[in-house]
Amino acid sequence: MPLGLARYTPLVACATGAAWATATACARSSWWWVAAVPLLGLTALGVRDVLQRRHAILRNYPLLGHARFLLESVRPELQQYFVERNFDGRPYDRGVRDAVYQRAKGIEAKTAFGTERDVYAEGHEFLAPSMAARTASDEPPTVLVGGPDCTQPYAMSLLNISAMSFGALSAPAVLALNKGARGRFAHDTGEGGISEHHLRHGGDLIWQIGTGYFGCRTPGGNFDAHGFAVKARHRQVKCVLLKLSQGAKPGLGGLLPGAKVDTEIAGIRGVPPGRTVVSPPQHSAFSTPRELIGFIARLRDLAEGKPVGIKLCVGDRVQVLALCKAMLAEGVSPDFIVVDGAEGGTGAAPLEFADEVGMPLTEGLMTVHNALVGTGLRDRIRVGASGKIATGGDIVRRLAQGADFTNAARAMMFALGCIQARACHTNACPVGVATQDARRARALDVPDKADRVRRYQAATVRSAQHIIAAMGLDSPRQLHPRMLRRRMSTGGEIRSYADLYEWLEDKELLNEPPESWRADWAAADPDRFGP
Repeated sequence: MPLGLARYTPLVACATGAAWATATACARSSWWWVAAVPLLGLTALGVRDVLQRRHAILRNYPLLGHARFLLESVRPELQQYFVERNFDGRPYDRGVRDAVYQRAKGIEAKTAFGTERDVYAEGHEFLAPSMAARTASDEPPTVLVGGPDCTQPYAMSLLNISAMSFGALSAPAVLALNKGARGRFAHDTGEGGISEHHLRHGGDLIWQIGTGYFGCRTPGGNFDAHGFAVKARHRQVKCVLLKLSQGAKPGLGGLLPGAKVDTEIAGIRGVPPGRTVVSPPQHSAFSTPRELIGFIARLRDLAEGKPVGIKLCVGDRVQVLALCKAMLAEGVSPDFIVVDGAEGGTGAAPLEFADEVGMPLTEGLMTVHNALVGTGLRDRIRVGASGKIATGGDIVRRLAQGADFTNAARAMMFALGCIQARACHTNACPVGVATQDARRARALDVPDKADRVRRYQAATVRSAQHIIAAMGLDSPRQLHPRMLRRRMSTGGEIRSYADLYEWLEDKELLNEPPESWRADWAAADPDRFGP
C-alpha cells in the first residue's frame, strides 16, 4: 500500500476482518459474532470518520485519529511535555491552543478555580484594571492605515491574519482563511504571491512581497514593475507589505521544499516546478535606507496610492534610526511598519536562528515606536506587532507597548485545526493545513474552518475590548505603558513599563537626543544599513 494511503490501514483491516467474521458467523458458528460485532462497529466508526467534516484529523486518519482525542483527555498529566516559552518567559502552551480551539468553535473561553499561572513569580506581567471600569463597545475598533502620501487608506482591524503563503499552506487552508476574513479583517498573503485561492472569496488582502518578488518577478528574479502594478491595483489588495526580514529566521530568505512546488505554485511564483525555492537574503531593488524609502514611494505610486508598509525583525537600533533619517531626508515614509518578534514561528527554520538571532517582539516593538516618536514620524506611520499573538490580553499588551494593531499566524492555524504536529516542512501535515498533498488537504472543510477563523478573531478582539474597558478606557488609543505592570521580585516590587523602559518625547532625537540614544543617533547613516 502506498505510504500516503497507509493511514487507512486500520479501517481497511477492520472492514476486511468484519466481512470475514460475519461470513464465518453465518456459515459456521454464531460464536463468530463475538468478533464480527465489534469489527462492524469499528468499521462503521471509520466510515463515519471519513465522511464527517468537523475533524480533519479523523478524515485523514480514520480510527487512528481518535488516539489524539484520548491523549487530550489526560492533558493535565501530559502538560509538562507540551510547554513552550516565549522569549519574555510567559507561558505559551497547550492551554493557549485550547483557548483558541474553544473560541474557534464558538465556546466562550473560561476557566474554573482561578489562574494556573504563578502570579507571585518574578517577571509576571499584568494589566492594571480601573476602579471606574467602562462598558465595552459592541463595534470592533479599527485603525486607519495611510500616511500623507496615501490616497486609499485602509481601516485595519486590531487582529489580522499574519503572513502565510500558498505553498506553505494548502489551497483549502488559504480559502478558509480568506473566507473567514471577508469584510472583517485583513489576510496577509505571505511572500508566495497572490493565488486564485486568495481571491475566490473576496477577503481583504495585504500583499506581501519578499526578496524573491514572487508575483512581480522578472525571469532573472528581479522586481517587475508592470507585473506589480497589475496585481496591486486589484480591488481586494488593500495594502502592500515589503518584507525585509521575518522573526523566525531574520537574515535568511524564505524556503519552500521542492515537494510542495507543483505546477500551480510554480506558475504563481514564476519558478520551475518541483525545485526547492529559496529566496535570497537581501533585496535587489535597493541597498541603502534612502533607496528603500525611494522604492516604497515607487510601490505606492504603482499601487495608485494604496498603503505601503515594511516588515522586519529588529536587530540593531542604529539601522532603525538610519531608516528614520532617510525618511526625514526624503520627505517620504511607509504608511505602516510591522515588527516581527524573534519568537515568531515558521514552517521550518534553522534552530540556531530561531533561538539566537533577532530581537524579541517587546524590545523590537518599543525600539521602532520610540524611534518614530523621537523623530516626529509616529503620527504618520502605523505600527503592527507580530509574534505569538493569540489572546485578547496579548493584543492589549502589544498596544500598550506601542503597537496600533496585531497580526497572528500560529493562532489562525489553530483555528483551522492545526494540532502542532510540526510536520509543516514534510508535506505530510495530518490535518491538511500545511501540505500540497491533495489527499491530505481534502480533509480540511473550507466552510467549517472559515467559520472557525471568523469566530476566533471576533471573540479575541471582543476579549481585548472588554479588557480595555475594564482598565477604565473607551478606546485602544488611550492605552499607555504605565498600564502594563511587571513584578520585579518575589518581595513584591512592581513597576510599570513607563518606569522600566525609556520612552522618548515627540521629536526629542531631533532637538536634544538623550544620552542613552546619542551614540546610536550619531552613528545612523541614511545611506548605509551597516552592521
